[in-house]
Amino acid sequence: MPAAVAGPEIEKLIQLLARLPGLGPRSARRAALFLIKKREQVMTPLTTALQTALEKIVVCKICGNIDTQDPCTVCTDTRRDQSILVVVADVADLWALERAHAVNGRYHVLGGTLSPLDGVGPQDLSIEALVKRAHEPEVKEVILALNATVDGQTTAHYITELLTDANVKVTRLAHGVPVGGELDYLDEGTLSAAMKQRTLF
Repeated sequence: MPAAVAGPEIEKLIQLLARLPGLGPRSARRAALFLIKKREQVMTPLTTALQTALEKIVVCKICGNIDTQDPCTVCTDTRRDQSILVVVADVADLWALERAHAVNGRYHVLGGTLSPLDGVGPQDLSIEALVKRAHEPEVKEVILALNATVDGQTTAHYITELLTDANVKVTRLAHGVPVGGELDYLDEGTLSAAMKQRTLF
C-alpha cells in the first residue's frame, strides 16, 4: 500500500471533491492542489459561498425549484405566463430551459422519473402535487419537458393518463435532429423520431 503523500486534512478534501459529478480521484487531486495554491483568491470565497448556500438555500414548496426564498423567484415572477406549466424531472432541467429562454411559463419539478428497476414509483415523485396544480383554473397547458429515455417516456405517459380529466392541453417536447446535427452521425431512434415529428417548412 503506497504511503500517504499529504496530511489527513488534504486527503479528506480530495475524497470529498472526488464525490462531485465528473471528478474522479485524479481530477479531485488536481482540483485540491488548485484550491490550496489559490487559497486567498478561490478557497476562502468558495468556503464562504458554500456556508451561505448551506444556511440559505431552500426548496420551493410550490414548484420544487431550489432558491434562497420560498416561494422561489420563478413562482413569484408576475411576468410569467400563468397558463403554462412546464414539468421537468430535475432542477438542472429547469435551469437548462431558463438558460435557453425556451419558455416563459411556470415550472413543476418532479424530483426524478418513474423507474421500476430502481424502485422509484409515483409516491416517490411530486406527481400528486402536479395533478393538483394542473387543475388550477388558470392553467391551460402542461408541457412535459422530460428526457427521451424509457423512464422519461414512461413518466410522461403516466402523467398524461392522470390529467385526462383536467381541462388542460398536454404537450411534450419534440424529439429529433438537433440544430447543427448531421444525419450521418445520428442514431436510428433519433432519426425515426425526427421523421415522425416532421413539420411544414
